[in-house]
Amino acid sequence: MEHIKQNFSIKDLEHLSGIKAHTIRIWEKRYNILTPTRTDTNIRTYDLENLQKILNITFLNGHGYKISRIAKLNDSEIGKMVKEVAATASEENRAINSFKIAMVNFDSNLFHKTYTNLLDSKSFREIFLEIFIPLLNEIGLLWQTDTINPVHEHFLVGLIKQKLYLNIAKLDSSEEYDGEELFVLFLPENEIHDLGILYLNYELSFHRKKTIYLGPSMPLQDMRYLFEVHPNPTFISYLTTEPRDLSEFISQFDAVLGKDSKMELNLFGSKIQSIDPNSLPKHIKLFKSIPEFSNQFSN
Repeated sequence: MEHIKQNFSIKDLEHLSGIKAHTIRIWEKRYNILTPTRTDTNIRTYDLENLQKILNITFLNGHGYKISRIAKLNDSEIGKMVKEVAATASEENRAINSFKIAMVNFDSNLFHKTYTNLLDSKSFREIFLEIFIPLLNEIGLLWQTDTINPVHEHFLVGLIKQKLYLNIAKLDSSEEYDGEELFVLFLPENEIHDLGILYLNYELSFHRKKTIYLGPSMPLQDMRYLFEVHPNPTFISYLTTEPRDLSEFISQFDAVLGKDSKMELNLFGSKIQSIDPNSLPKHIKLFKSIPEFSNQFSN
């Protein structure tokens, strides 16, 4: 079983808080704001309590409070001031900070409470696009810099998926379809990162479009059976780690699913961000963002 990270280096605090390690050292030395322990080789390590404190201090400092003033407060007073400032601060920033703390502490109750509070003023679509996507971008960077363990990301993504499934089910049971067009959502073989394609399924359902969701690691050959139900579906895939060769994947797609007529394939994800759309056949469409795709249904 993977070791769950409970202690953090000063570089970890830098990545999580956005405050430079050099500045944290100065604050620590001048104002004694944190209480790290030291290894046998005299390297600072910080526990979860220190992490939460630096996040709170960063929040207050970012809202105009000088570190010299914050340093005079005890932990309880800092927490109280954060709540007072948060009442007028950006709702998005407050929520992202709460979700990050929930992730680090594996606190599902805090996650659900923060999400429920957001529903008082935002729709699920707004929460996902304005808060979950920026949050996930931050988490990706934290994971890449080894600030958090992959288990933290899995925990958070699992909770977001719960909300996605719930909202997709609500739409599927309450809406009539708009038109006859069918969208088939799938991930190529060995691609298992399905959060993006799940949200695309939600977006299409929101706009009352008929979908077939096939999920991760789907062999192209098996999808030929779809033509028995619909002669001309639009295929959608979200490429994060696979395929390794995009040109080869498109060639296989055309050979297997487009041998009778060219099938439209819409592609999303990090694997397509640097691809020139003009270099691809006309039936292959690239979308650099989900709003770019969904806006076409709002016109």
